[in-house]
Amino acid sequence: MFPIIGIIIVFGSILGGYLLEHGNIYVLIQPAEFVILGGAAIGSLVITCPPRLLFKILKSLPVILSGSKHSKDSYLSLMGLLFSIFNKIRKEGSLAVEKDIEDPGKSPLFKAYPEILKNHHAIDFICDNLRIFVLGVNPFEMEEMMTMEMDAHHQESGVAPAVITKIADSLPGFGIVAAVLGVVITMGKMSESPEVIGHSVAAALVGTFLGILLCYGFLGPAGAHLEHKAREDSKYLESIKVGILTFAKGSAPQIAVEAARRVLFSDTKPSFKELDSSLRKKKAA
Repeated sequence: MFPIIGIIIVFGSILGGYLLEHGNIYVLIQPAEFVILGGAAIGSLVITCPPRLLFKILKSLPVILSGSKHSKDSYLSLMGLLFSIFNKIRKEGSLAVEKDIEDPGKSPLFKAYPEILKNHHAIDFICDNLRIFVLGVNPFEMEEMMTMEMDAHHQESGVAPAVITKIADSLPGFGIVAAVLGVVITMGKMSESPEVIGHSVAAALVGTFLGILLCYGFLGPAGAHLEHKAREDSKYLESIKVGILTFAKGSAPQIAVEAARRVLFSDTKPSFKELDSSLRKKKAA
């Protein structure tokens, strides 16, 4: 919702200010400039990205308009799931969760948290590392493997924002190209009336205007928004990592989830009392 509000503010304030100065809105409607800018941007994107990456970028664009997946409630759910898993291992042994981690979609532990089941990467991260734990791998070796996986995820999630930012940076240049082409066309109209020449120059300048506006008012912020979402996803995985490693090193389930809570950003981190209250309800259930 907020990105949509931001887009409305950007375009509304610019067009509103233009109209307050008695600007003619119809002068800004230049289909040829849109074709030049849009076509050049799409073409450069196709040149930059292999097909697999291109489809990944296209799939990431709707994420810009969606809200954050991670909130205080979602982290309380995550802590609850980890606590349930750790508690079962502590009471029944590590082999007791083998069926749960092999098919989490059918596990009562995971089915109690349907919103987490939808996060396939988080589920894979939890289950893969619990498999390593069940095999008896040393916690320090586990930490190294988890760190490598998180680094790979961070690099992969950073590709789409980086490409979008590069395309955004190229738009002012394409705007200049459109303006130069407009000037070339204008030079061929020097025998025309001043009104015709003025309209042609205005049309040429619209290309530069659109390139700068789309760069700094839309695509640039969109890339930054995706970077922020990638950091949130990395923090979610880091919380899982800390919880599993703390438990693997011998801490009690409640201490392990408390350690997982400590690494969260302040705006989404449940308080100690909120986590304790949530876990008490889970114990009583």
